[in-house]
Amino acid sequence: MTIADAHNEYPTTFAPRRLSKSKYLSGLQCHKRLYLEMHQPALATPPDASTQAILDMGTEIGVLAQQRFRGGVLVKSGFRQREAAIAETAALLQDPMIPAIFEGAFEYDGVLVRVDILERVQNREGGSSSWRLIEVKSSTRVKDVHLDDLSIQSHVVRGTGLRLDATCLMHIDTGYLYRGGEVDLQTLFSIEDVSEAVSDRRGSVPERLATMKVLLLESKAPRIEPDQHCHTPYECPFWAHCTKDKPQRWIYHLPGKKEIVSQLVRRGIVTIDDIPDDTRLSDVQRKVKDNIEWVSSELGRTLRSLSYPIHHLDAETVMLALPRFPFMRPYQSLPVQWSNHIEHESGEVAHQEFLHGEASDPRKRWVESLIESLGETGSIVVYSAYEESLIRQLAETFPEFKSAFKAIMKRLWDLLSVIKCHYYHPAFNGSYSIKSVLPAVVPSLGYDDLAIQAGGQAAAEYYRMVFVESDWVEQAGIREALLRYCERDTLAMVELRRVLGEKADRHI
Repeated sequence: MTIADAHNEYPTTFAPRRLSKSKYLSGLQCHKRLYLEMHQPALATPPDASTQAILDMGTEIGVLAQQRFRGGVLVKSGFRQREAAIAETAALLQDPMIPAIFEGAFEYDGVLVRVDILERVQNREGGSSSWRLIEVKSSTRVKDVHLDDLSIQSHVVRGTGLRLDATCLMHIDTGYLYRGGEVDLQTLFSIEDVSEAVSDRRGSVPERLATMKVLLLESKAPRIEPDQHCHTPYECPFWAHCTKDKPQRWIYHLPGKKEIVSQLVRRGIVTIDDIPDDTRLSDVQRKVKDNIEWVSSELGRTLRSLSYPIHHLDAETVMLALPRFPFMRPYQSLPVQWSNHIEHESGEVAHQEFLHGEASDPRKRWVESLIESLGETGSIVVYSAYEESLIRQLAETFPEFKSAFKAIMKRLWDLLSVIKCHYYHPAFNGSYSIKSVLPAVVPSLGYDDLAIQAGGQAAAEYYRMVFVESDWVEQAGIREALLRYCERDTLAMVELRRVLGEKADRHI
């Protein structure tokens, strides 16, 4: 990414501080992001609960990975204790009895890094020790950004004079099946030697660093327009700041593949309304451009295909990097909660729910309670195919319930698919998420009044309630918030069906 000659009005008097590997990666993603992180970090949007949960999970996996290297020693000096951490690392490097160092600190070329794991190995001549640099990630595969991460780390470590025999990425192996007892760290983690790929990228590090250092001496942030790079490889925390002055129907809000957006931008198109009529767009993109409410003639008939009692089901799950219960794999969905609003032919609506609030295996209780709630009759309304995929997974885990699950799957009715095929509202803005659809169709009902407002946040709060939080008052508060959130999801489906039915009747 190049720096434009023009600059935004972000004057600063701060002298550039030393870089870190995270700042280097920010600079690779966007020079403006790096500049703001260094000089105006207060403009960033704080991480939400789901993002923070991912960060916390990464920390947990990092600590677990250390246990695979018996006898390893942790550099105890904190991340703000630069000089102490460097000195502590240097002392550990000189002790031949230490097989591995965790969180070693190194500084070179104006960059400070903390290395997850340095494993001591012998060089090929059998002389003094050399090292294997290992970066730990909670991901399940090697990504390009990991190679960039390792390239800056190895650049710094090698620059201090330390010999590296290999540069590796240690990540979760989803093929691992936990069978109970102690976790087998040898099979939970996969260590891949990516030395060659990292070496290819390391050659460009000095030039990139030099460019970043010059950039940070400027009195203003570079002018870089928001685009796809804002979301890859990570969501930029300055997105809200950089887009605050964009028009409501900014061209970037056009849903679907962003290649068409880039093409339109190059043609000088600023808003969705400016898109030429002859532009090839997808069906959803065309609806967004037309910006009018649309009701299919088949909507009413489709809604009337349901049979009473009509169940409205939403399931909540968590995905744990470290499997905690037998016969689970890393990141396998663990069902912990469900909500069911049951509408009878008389119009009466009843609500049933389940939430497992203990650190024990929730699956069997979840399954048994759900089967009982759904009974043997009536359609089961869901919003997406997620519940079906979850039920299929559980049927494999609990074969004794396979016939019951098979019968349930025949009753599933996806409201999301129905809306996509038969209804559109301009307020959707191209999104069919229930968080977008509900306030557009049923303005009186939304999620703004809830403590938990999204699935990722719910999963993060559940993890905190069960596996982290010890204060029973805080646990009770989280439990209530989880129940109200899941209840809202199923009530939303009841109300969406009702209002859509009214709209269909008016368009007969």
